[in-house]
Amino acid sequence: MCTVIVLRRPNHAWPLILAGNRDEMRDRPWTAPGRHWPDRPEIIAGRDDLAGGSWLGLNDSGVVAVMLNRKGTLGPQAGKRSRGELVLEALDHADAADAARALADLNPDAYRAFNMIIADNRDAFWLRHAGTEPMNAIPLDEGLSMITAFDANDTADPRIAANLQHFRAAPPPDPTAPDGWEAWTALQGRGADTNAPAATAGLCFALDSGFATVNATQIALPAPAVDGPASVMRFADGPPDRTPFRPVPLGAEQR
Repeated sequence: MCTVIVLRRPNHAWPLILAGNRDEMRDRPWTAPGRHWPDRPEIIAGRDDLAGGSWLGLNDSGVVAVMLNRKGTLGPQAGKRSRGELVLEALDHADAADAARALADLNPDAYRAFNMIIADNRDAFWLRHAGTEPMNAIPLDEGLSMITAFDANDTADPRIAANLQHFRAAPPPDPTAPDGWEAWTALQGRGADTNAPAATAGLCFALDSGFATVNATQIALPAPAVDGPASVMRFADGPPDRTPFRPVPLGAEQR
């Protein structure tokens, strides 16, 4: 179960802010975001070293894609393709709407159930694959949304019930300020309250089974502008409650 927070603000200088915590088995190997695919040089993404795909990435056109498992679908399954390859396929597109349409037409039987976010500085979509029905690309509303292994903003998930209100009340990140991510960074590192119904109600946790929060990402996409600011990507290569976020080099062409 991973967590993604999406803030959409059309007509704002930073219309798309996204943060994600990745929860995975700690012994599953991965590599921090970079340009890891020679046949896809426009993609900056974390690499799943086991399956070769990604859980989260950004391309030079300013499209973001994030993959999350649905409840009860952790790990690979015989006869199913890797969901991580869909992040790369989404990032082959220069526009989030085009990417969402293309992926929604894929055969759902080829993949285990998932939630996926595809966004740019104009649009944002939640691609919902519940496993028993066609995939559906659902536009995300303006404002703040939270997605986990459940449906978007579904407070039946203890994690959303415990944390959505805190993100909505927190000051939005200011990517231009030295401490502009401070409030969201603190929330991404927030553990479960002592009275929470489950240990995974916190956004940052570690279970005895080896399942834990292993890294975290923050992304900001600017509004189109001549000589405007470039996109921002920050990465914590460990649990965000004790691992600092550092800038990911994107290159001057990234807008």
